[in-house]
Amino acid sequence: MVFSRRERGAAAVEFALVAPLLVVLVWGIISYGYMLSFRQALSQGAAEGARSAAVQATAYDASQQTARTTAAKDSLDEAMASYGVSCSGGATCAVAYVPCGSNTCVSVTVTYPYGAHPLIPSIPMVPLPASLAYTATVRVS
Repeated sequence: MVFSRRERGAAAVEFALVAPLLVVLVWGIISYGYMLSFRQALSQGAAEGARSAAVQATAYDASQQTARTTAAKDSLDEAMASYGVSCSGGATCAVAYVPCGSNTCVSVTVTYPYGAHPLIPSIPMVPLPASLAYTATVRVS
């Protein structure tokens, strides 16, 4: 195929115009995919933390709250470890014992300031949430 002299660089110019949009689109998919994966880890961690605090070998006693809280935070740390985040390093973890009907429930909340500390760098055209939070509540046995 023979091109005239005026058409030789047309494909390169078109690619130069489309490439930035394509890069932003691909980076947005990667950023949101990783952020949603991390959000799922927070969700799973909070649920596992609440389960760990609720299910212990002995019946619930208020004096055991420290041991149950430690078990909850250990489960949270384990769930978030693959992302390099823990309750003592980056995330805010809270364990509260609240009444629920005639029983006691444990409520585990984990919050991570994703906007201030994204796990992968973001670009200005791809907005990400300022923080990620999840709460799980389970009845203590």
